[in-house]
Amino acid sequence: MSPNDVTVAETGEFELIRAVTEGRRQPPGTLLGPGDDAAVVAAPDGRVVASTDVLVQGVHFRLDWSAPEHVGRKAVAVNLADIAAMGATPTSVLVGIACPPDTPREVITALVDGMWAEAERAGVGVSGGDMVRADQLVISVTALGDLGDREPVTRSGARPGDVVAVCGKLGWAAAGLAVLGRGFRSPVGVVNAQRAPEPPYEAGPRAALAGATAMIDVSDGLLADLGHIAEASGVGIDVRTADLDVPARLTEVGAALGADPLDWVLTGGEDHALVATFPSFAELPEGWRTIGVATMPDSGITVDGKPSAREGGWTHWR
Repeated sequence: MSPNDVTVAETGEFELIRAVTEGRRQPPGTLLGPGDDAAVVAAPDGRVVASTDVLVQGVHFRLDWSAPEHVGRKAVAVNLADIAAMGATPTSVLVGIACPPDTPREVITALVDGMWAEAERAGVGVSGGDMVRADQLVISVTALGDLGDREPVTRSGARPGDVVAVCGKLGWAAAGLAVLGRGFRSPVGVVNAQRAPEPPYEAGPRAALAGATAMIDVSDGLLADLGHIAEASGVGIDVRTADLDVPARLTEVGAALGADPLDWVLTGGEDHALVATFPSFAELPEGWRTIGVATMPDSGITVDGKPSAREGGWTHWR
């Protein structure tokens, strides 16, 4: 039997856990890693920022579109982006994996390799987790973070006159989804943005230090996520398309697929860029660029001063 043919059932729960945890180097903030009933993670600030997301095969990822390593990276990235969006520094992730017994062992080990790679990119470790049987592959990740003696940056602090700024890619993941949906696997850079986003983790704490009044990561689409800030803060938000970056690569892909790349930028999710509001007098941190302004209450989300006809954002059960 080839090693690639060995299933998780044949491997066994505890041998599989050993295989994905043994020899991994934990960062200093993980005081006690896998092996006990619970992990121990340092909380220098005295408060812990926590977030959790669940990824389901066929809903959030497809293994015919993404390698297991990509899925592992994505599972960690979408959670750590939420930590960064609170203005916190990621400190640790906890992982739950459920899968059918006939899942190849190599799928799970590669999946966890991707998780470790993304965790290390953010400067954290995988400090613990669980594995169970299920009818399909399901991944749950809980991310922890530290505020560094700062107040959290919530969605509710924006005020009229604040500038709206973004850090990170917009529209790339949506373009990648469109490419994959047409049966293509290139351009690789566009497709990989869908397979494994790269949130700008360090940009969240920098924004907090610069005085960000509200912040969110772009998971459901720029207009939809700005709508969450507008609703929580009681403001309107106007996005200026002249200030949005529509890269040449997205323009090329849009032309090939008969799509408007601006739609991807405004309504496409899963890039996990960070978008925030800042006082008009604030100096934006490196990497942040202005894309709009917070307006008076009850003015809603507008694009170039007008209500947008674009349907924005992903919602489950729709």
